[in-house]
Amino acid sequence: MLVEAQRNRGALRRVTGLARSTPGRLSLVALLLIVVSLLVGAVTAWSVQRRSDALEALADRSEPLAFAAQEVYRAMADADATASSAFLSGGVESAALRARYEADVAKAAAALSAATSEITRSPELTRALSTLSGQLPVYTGLVETARAHNRQGNPVGAAYLREASTLMRTRLLPAARELYGVETGNVVRDLEDAGSLPWLEFLLGVLALVVLVLAQRYLTRKTNRVLNPGLVVATALTAISLLWVLVASLLVVHNASASKNEATVVDLLARARIATLTARGDETLTLVARGSGATYEAEYVEADRALDDLLGRLRLVNGTPPVVEAVEHHARWQQAHREIRAADEAGDFTTAVALALGQDARGAATAFDALDSDLVDAIGTARAELTDAIGRARAGLGGTVPAVVVLALLAAAASVFGLWQRLKEYR
Repeated sequence: MLVEAQRNRGALRRVTGLARSTPGRLSLVALLLIVVSLLVGAVTAWSVQRRSDALEALADRSEPLAFAAQEVYRAMADADATASSAFLSGGVESAALRARYEADVAKAAAALSAATSEITRSPELTRALSTLSGQLPVYTGLVETARAHNRQGNPVGAAYLREASTLMRTRLLPAARELYGVETGNVVRDLEDAGSLPWLEFLLGVLALVVLVLAQRYLTRKTNRVLNPGLVVATALTAISLLWVLVASLLVVHNASASKNEATVVDLLARARIATLTARGDETLTLVARGSGATYEAEYVEADRALDDLLGRLRLVNGTPPVVEAVEHHARWQQAHREIRAADEAGDFTTAVALALGQDARGAATAFDALDSDLVDAIGTARAELTDAIGRARAGLGGTVPAVVVLALLAAAASVFGLWQRLKEYR
C-alpha cells in the first residue's frame, strides 16, 4: 500500500507539474476552446431549432386549427340562423336555404374532425370536443323534427326549433367558443416563442468571442506573437455564426411581429362574423317566437352592439375595401332591422317576414348576405397575409441550424490547429 501511495503521489506531481508548465496550460486552453465552441454551437443550434419548431407548429398546426375552430363556431351559428330563416319561409323552405343549412352542418362536422385530430396538443379541450361531437346530432335531429312539423303546418314546430336553438346557444356554441379560444391561444403562444428576442444566442456568441480573444491575448504574452492564425480563423468563424444567427433571428422577430398584427386582424374578423351570424339568428328567432321574442330581440341588440364595436376597431387597424363595405352593409342591415321591428310591433307579421327574408335592396337578408360576404373576403385576405408572414419567418431561418453546427466544429478545429502549432515548439 505504501508503494501504491507513493506511485499515486508521483502521478499527481507529474499532472500538477504538467498543468503548471506552458505546454500543459496550452493544452488546457485548447481543451477549453473545444468545449466552449462545441457547447455554444450546440446550445445556439438548439435555441434556433426551438424557434424553427415554433414556426413549424404555427404554420402546420396552430393557425389551421384556429381556423378550423373558427369554422366550427361559424358553421354552427350560421346553421342556426339559416334554420330559423328557413322556418320563417313557411311550409317547404327554399332550396337555397336548405342547401346552406346542410352545407353548414357538413362544414361544422369536418372542422370538428380536424380539431379532434390534434387533441393531444390541447387535452383540456376533451370535454368541449365531446360536447360538440355528441350534441351536434341532437341539434340536427331537433331541427329536422321542427322542419317536419312546419311542413305539416303544426304550431309545435316552433317549439322544437326554439329547443334546438337553445341547445345550440347554451351548449354547442359555448363549447365551440372554448375551442376557438384555446386554439387562438396556441397561435399567440407559438408567435411569442418564435418572435422572442435572440438574447440567448447573442450572449452565447459574445461569450465564445470573449473566450477566444482572451486565449489570443494569453498566447501573445507567452509566445510574443501578435496573432495566432488558428485562433484568428476560429474567431472569424464564431463571429460569422453569431452574425448569421442574429440576422436570421431578427428577421423572424420582424415577421413574427407582422404575424401578430395579422393574427389580431383575423381574430377581430372572425369575432365580427360570429357576431353577425348570432345577430341574424336572434333576428329571425324573434319573428319565429310570434310576439314572445323579447329575449331574442335583447340578444340581437347585444350582438349588434358587439358587431358595431368590432367593425369600428377593424376600420382603424385594417381599412381595406371589404372592411369599409362591411361597415356600410351593416348600416343597411340595421335600417332593415328597424323596419322589421316596426312592422312586427304594429302587428304586420307578413311584412316583417318579407323584410327579414326579402332579397331586394330593402331586405335584411340582402344586407346580411353582403356583410357576411365582405367578412369572408376580409378573412381570406388577412389569413393569406398571415400565412405569408409566417412563411417569410420560416425562410429566414433556413439553413441556420446546420450552419451553426458546421461553423462551431470548424471553430473548434481551427482553435486546436492554432494551439497545436505552438505546442510543437516545446517538443
